[in-house]
Amino acid sequence: MTPGVSATRLVVFDCDGTLVDSQHAIVEAMTQAFAGHSLPLPDAESVRRVVGLALPEAVARLMPLAAMDRLDSVSTAYKDAFTDIRLRPGHEEPLYPGVREALTLLLESGAMLGVATGKSRNGLLRVLEVHGLRDSFITLKTADDGPGKPNPDILLDAMAETGAMPETTVMIGDTTFDIEMAVRARALSIGVAWGYHPSNELTAAGALRIAKQYGELPTMIANLWET
Repeated sequence: MTPGVSATRLVVFDCDGTLVDSQHAIVEAMTQAFAGHSLPLPDAESVRRVVGLALPEAVARLMPLAAMDRLDSVSTAYKDAFTDIRLRPGHEEPLYPGVREALTLLLESGAMLGVATGKSRNGLLRVLEVHGLRDSFITLKTADDGPGKPNPDILLDAMAETGAMPETTVMIGDTTFDIEMAVRARALSIGVAWGYHPSNELTAAGALRIAKQYGELPTMIANLWET
């Protein structure tokens, strides 16, 4: 469906695994949290699989059932470890190649941009400010704003805040949680091949397109709106 001239066009990005590559800090912090509680250490792939979920749910998926009484403590330990890692000299959560150029083209096309992430608001703001991207986004939705993905509430809130309709909203994400959230909100969705879930799983979850690099996104999004 081609949006009308006055229709609000909204592109919402996930953060970890989509805008920035934060996997190394996430895996290290999770390892420290589990080690500090003498729990079996989750492997890196398992940790990447839960990136994007709200922290308590992500930790719960990695913990043995018998240790669930320590869920809150492990979650707090993860946050403390991640903060320590972030404060190290030279720590970086790098942008994926082509992010700035793609965002510029989308803004020049008249689209509004947003973020919907499982990070805390403070965590998201730190990432955007470090990279000088805060002013690129008109709406920011985080774990502080509602239920975690794939619940659609934060995406629906972003749409309501900007006046966008489902058919003029595109969710960009690297995990099935992002895509499932978009499907539940009846929004359009594009999966990215550079993140933490494989492309075939994103397609199976309902992604309408898979981008292999950022340079493909502006045209891919425009084509979805013209369909």
